[in-house]
Amino acid sequence: MEYVKLGKTELIVSRLCFGGLIIGPLQANLSIDEGSEVIASAFRLGVNFIDTAELYKTYGYIKKAIEMTGIRPIVSTKCYAYTKDGAAESLERARRELDMDVIDIFMLHEQESRMTLRGHRDALEYFINAKEKGMIKAVGVSTHNIEVVRACAEMQEIDVIHPLLNKSGIGIKDGTVEEMLGAIKLANDNGKGIYSMKALGGGNLAADYEASMKFVLDLPYVHSIAVGMQSVEEVIMNVDVFEGRKTDSKLKATLSLKKKRLHIDSFCEGCGKCAERCKQNAIKIKNGKAVVDGKKCTLCSYCAAVCPQFAIKIC
Repeated sequence: MEYVKLGKTELIVSRLCFGGLIIGPLQANLSIDEGSEVIASAFRLGVNFIDTAELYKTYGYIKKAIEMTGIRPIVSTKCYAYTKDGAAESLERARRELDMDVIDIFMLHEQESRMTLRGHRDALEYFINAKEKGMIKAVGVSTHNIEVVRACAEMQEIDVIHPLLNKSGIGIKDGTVEEMLGAIKLANDNGKGIYSMKALGGGNLAADYEASMKFVLDLPYVHSIAVGMQSVEEVIMNVDVFEGRKTDSKLKATLSLKKKRLHIDSFCEGCGKCAERCKQNAIKIKNGKAVVDGKKCTLCSYCAAVCPQFAIKIC
């Protein structure tokens, strides 16, 4: 496994980052035992970096994987807090549920514009102060937007950026993949740590797996790539790719059959909360029911978190 310095931080991370969303209740909903074993398998194979978020509800999985392996990974988490009190609650929850005194990276989650960044300034100030006190090692922002990457590239207080990036630009909300690449390069040139998300475009590029991974792996200004994995077999396949080995053809064929999709159950009441939450405009309400456009959906499953009927799942 290759390890790189994450921008100007002191964090040395594996090129493969374990994307922690998929194992939790918003997606695969693995049991703690099952999910922690998947994470532990990644740790044992050299992955030392894991991405999660308060929304994902996966802190317990990570804590158990650490207990199982004795390996303390670099953890990046994020929250939607916009006040100092909310930020304090989120940081304390992460420290408590992960059983960690220090969180490596704490991020503002899913920032959409310069205006959104200004609206979350109080929370950002809290995280900056927590970094000064040694409770956080680095402060960051996650985003699907080019504008936010460009803004954060010029913000001295931002250490790490977690942008959406794939070879087709699926999920980028305000421009092209070329424009996103330009913004990321600027951020890297300014010393920001960069780890990307959605290399497979929420599953839309799964059939072109090797080319999609090669695209991000070949970028010198992307330090690490977060990939969601829900089985030990997926971990093995991704580690093989990141370490430059040819993937087992039978394993690849088996996993390629597992193309995921957003499923909306028949008991959906058409309340529209999912459509309001979807930042990709992939969900519409038609004839009193939610309907998903698979070409726009990035399988973030954030819509599932706001469904009062629990009618949305990834399958």
